[in-house]
Amino acid sequence: MLQLSPYKVFLASKSPRRQELLRGMDIEFEVLTKEVDETFPSEWNDFRIALMLAERKALAFDEKELPQDFLLIAADTIVIVDSLILNKPETRTEAIGMIRMLSGRQHTVVTAVSLRTRKHLSTFHEASDVRFGVLEADEIEWYVDKYKPYDKAGAYGIQEWIGYVAIASVKGSFFNVMGLPTHRLYHELNQLAQSEKQ
Repeated sequence: MLQLSPYKVFLASKSPRRQELLRGMDIEFEVLTKEVDETFPSEWNDFRIALMLAERKALAFDEKELPQDFLLIAADTIVIVDSLILNKPETRTEAIGMIRMLSGRQHTVVTAVSLRTRKHLSTFHEASDVRFGVLEADEIEWYVDKYKPYDKAGAYGIQEWIGYVAIASVKGSFFNVMGLPTHRLYHELNQLAQSEKQ
């Protein structure tokens, strides 16, 4: 079993999916968030974006704001298709356009996670290849109108209706697509706990 005592664990994310996944790992935590600049160099179109943003979220807190024994978990997820980065859609039109772009094709979901304590900072990422079946225009519009996926990179949530009926395959971690690569995170947290005991 993962032993994280005496850490006080904080998740730097408002995402209900990440909170659900961390609870599913039987990790006790509190949510602690701060707004950060999520812009990135325009010439970047790969996993480096997620790494940079996850680390930026982890470093947004001054140590004075945190208890002595804090362990902060921050994450960022991006969707990549045709070397384009799909962020969170801002409008209905943008959300529909993103899903149309994904329909009938494969894309890559990258989640980066940054772990920070007083003595340690590490950031890693996992990538999952997701293949969508073909969605009709009315199906896309119905999904966007009902589920309003404006808080999700790529304008979809794999745990929602669209994941059940439209996703043909996932190569890599399913939970990574939801927002946390739980298997890798468990391993990294275990390594961190062991190393800081020495």
